[in-house]
Amino acid sequence: QVQLVESGGGSVQVGASLRLSCAASGRTFSGYTMGWFRQAPGKEREFVATIRWNSGTTSYADSVKGRATISRDNAKNTVYLQINSLKPEDTAVYYCAAKSGWYSARPSDFGSWGQGTQVTVSS
Repeated sequence: QVQLVESGGGSVQVGASLRLSCAASGRTFSGYTMGWFRQAPGKEREFVATIRWNSGTTSYADSVKGRATISRDNAKNTVYLQINSLKPEDTAVYYCAAKSGWYSARPSDFGSWGQGTQVTVSS
């Protein structure tokens, strides 16, 4: 059974950077797509970024493109999300997710989820 554990969230000022981590376990992730999603209070969960485990191919939401980098460390079975130049609208709970097969930006396509880590950006 896939287990995903996020860490690295916190409260920061506008313009700061954060690196979120997602420790993955329970299986080998070859052939998987790993994703980061976020959910702000009163809003639907939204796509942030994905990475293909094997190839490292990435995809980003327009809202974070140019400010975020998703990466993975195969040896540590860990996926990272670095976000720079944080804005108040980045405030949300950030979730790590996993799905077998190809890329998707739809939360409903991801079968495994972590518990989330809170990111709060204040001005």
